[in-house]
Amino acid sequence: MSNIADLIRSRSAHQAILEAASELARQQELDVYLVGGYVRDLLLRRDNQDIDLMVEGDGIAFARALGKALGIDRVVTFEEFGTALIPLKNVQVEVATARTESYDADSRKPHVEAGTIGNDLARRDFTINSLAASILPGSYGELLDPFNGIHDMDRGILRTPLDPDTTFSEDPLRMLRAARFAAQLGYVIVPECLESMVRQKDRMAIVSWERITEEILKTLATDKPSIGFIILKETGLVANVFPELDELSGAEVRDGRGHKDVFSHTMQVVDNAAALSSKVALRFAALVHDIGKPRTKRYDEQRGWTFYHHEEVGRRMLQGIARRMRLSNELRDYLMKLTRLHLRPIALAKEGVTDSAVRRVMREAGDDVDDLMILCRADITTKQAARQAQYMANFERVEAFMADVVLRDEMRAFQSPVRGDEIMSICGLEPGPLVGKLKTTIEEAILDGQIENTHEAALAYLHAVKDRILAAG
Repeated sequence: MSNIADLIRSRSAHQAILEAASELARQQELDVYLVGGYVRDLLLRRDNQDIDLMVEGDGIAFARALGKALGIDRVVTFEEFGTALIPLKNVQVEVATARTESYDADSRKPHVEAGTIGNDLARRDFTINSLAASILPGSYGELLDPFNGIHDMDRGILRTPLDPDTTFSEDPLRMLRAARFAAQLGYVIVPECLESMVRQKDRMAIVSWERITEEILKTLATDKPSIGFIILKETGLVANVFPELDELSGAEVRDGRGHKDVFSHTMQVVDNAAALSSKVALRFAALVHDIGKPRTKRYDEQRGWTFYHHEEVGRRMLQGIARRMRLSNELRDYLMKLTRLHLRPIALAKEGVTDSAVRRVMREAGDDVDDLMILCRADITTKQAARQAQYMANFERVEAFMADVVLRDEMRAFQSPVRGDEIMSICGLEPGPLVGKLKTTIEEAILDGQIENTHEAALAYLHAVKDRILAAG
């Protein structure tokens, strides 16, 4: 039997926790194991800040005692599942009772019964996670691998410990985890599991959107997210979890003129963004930046295929997507902003740089201007070297202009020299949208270079335009 005691001890930051758990297990005469992803990542030499412990006995009682030994008064318990969470600084310790599970056809909420470590490892999603290591003093680090997970790690494959139809039907979220692990670890899903994912894809209907979104975000956090999303596409799962992405596929040809496959392009943009930034929200923006294209696709006999206003259509689509996926308002607004603006710097690069145009984009992007520029750079996917070189030269001029710190600070602090209270006094208005409209009109005139950025010039401009704007409402 293999022993990974040295690997366990190499995690010096966790050593005190594991030593306390080991001593408590000895005192209570319980079999306690490190399990799942923590053991897998030890073997792969990957960081993992979530320690998973399995107890053959009362896991919740053990967690409370361990929390007390570690100086933690409050342990979060989930009585119906026999699990508990010990929230420590920089690490979370989850303690679970070894168990068996059964499921109803219309729910992924399990019926739980106490079991053995063997029962528990059999119910896991993949063989690489069906691993356990004892932390008892007499057998510290001894490895349990009943489903040859280490062999599968050596081969770089993802395989379920039981029949994949059973594993995926019981908990359909495991299919998304398969795609995520393939992207995260660079492993290949075995054919029988891929075939099962095709058969079981409609079971995703019983999974909550919160859990689906969590897996999508974890896939976006991998080094090459496209691996996961392409698997979801090829198995048909993407239609169940992100239908707007499914709509991106296909390249139509008419009169000998075609357009690129938007799904393939999007995958390249996401991978480009991942290479440029670790920010998951920015990678998410890369994933959705072109979702409006299928609904705006038109064929023009002179211009060929067009996607006019797809950025605005995509922006509006994100409102519904955010509701469905339970995204935070902050993330929703960020995605909507970058989707709406993602063509603007590119247009500047094509048309030539003018001060007023760049200032306008900077003002609209605000604090997200750096992310916008990364997205735009990631969106350059042409394979024609000469075209890419010319395009990048112009684009870098825009970047250089925006990188001017003085200008950046000026734009962030910029607002109309004529303030809202003065506008209300001059125009006889109460607080409301018209005040903001007049203020914005003055600001845009300054940004466009029509007037100087002085109170005198702004006041004169207000008197010149107020009647027209007030009349228009």
